[in-house]
Amino acid sequence: MTRSTQARGGGAFDSVRLGLWGLFGLLALGGVSCAGPSIDESWADHDPSNAERLDHSDWQALLDAYLITDDPSGVNLVDYAKLKANPADQQRLAGYIDYLQGLDPRQYARDVQMAYWINLYNAVTLRVVLDEYPVESIKDIHEGLIPNAGPWGDVHAMVAGQPLTLDNIEHDILRPIWQDNRIHYGVNCASIGCPNLAPEPYTAENLERLLDQAARDYVNHLRGAELLDEAFGVVSSIYYWYQEDFGNSDAGVLEHLRKYAEGDLAEQLRDFDGSLDHEYDWSLNAPN
Repeated sequence: MTRSTQARGGGAFDSVRLGLWGLFGLLALGGVSCAGPSIDESWADHDPSNAERLDHSDWQALLDAYLITDDPSGVNLVDYAKLKANPADQQRLAGYIDYLQGLDPRQYARDVQMAYWINLYNAVTLRVVLDEYPVESIKDIHEGLIPNAGPWGDVHAMVAGQPLTLDNIEHDILRPIWQDNRIHYGVNCASIGCPNLAPEPYTAENLERLLDQAARDYVNHLRGAELLDEAFGVVSSIYYWYQEDFGNSDAGVLEHLRKYAEGDLAEQLRDFDGSLDHEYDWSLNAPN
């Protein structure tokens, strides 16, 4: 059976269509931040002479205990209920975040920094969901008045005395400083439609391997890309919201997909020049 004949996985998809449909879709997305990167120069410094490495062992222990990597869906799921029932491991999560927040990432080498920010983003996201669990979607968590705004614009971290939102980490630090579109596969938004939460912490040593694997896993999963026939395909809304990071056009998105596609998808993409629709499942990445 080819990918084009497989049924797409279920879930509450937010569909973003081209043209006028794209406008309506963006309005329906509520608080999702699609902002372009705007560099915060205060975080651009680094120390290439510093060979020190950070301790992510607590994050590894939490991933080992609560990340489900063998679900038939192909999506890595988090057992929030199990973690919610374990005060000791909740404290371990809080301690790990405090450890990261107690560091100044500008004192480290650039690869250590990138891994630091991705791990901090993912750990903080996990804590944000855990604090409000049970919820059906991370978009239900927000401090403002706008419904379905999500927590991305709320302050949830403090690094080197600076309050930071998840949007700050992703759009003001990671995207503009590193200019690597694989960042979208590294940071996890606690949703089914999101690229998988990695089963190991990011480090300077495994950064390239994990980002490449995350890109391949997502592109080759139906929530990343599916060509229904030679003229029409469905891709993740990530490639629409952040199209500027993927060539700033459908052609650029297709070229990116070809870089990581395998098997039937790679064959279908070779000569594909049809139109693309966009979908995303905001359901929480928790087991049923």
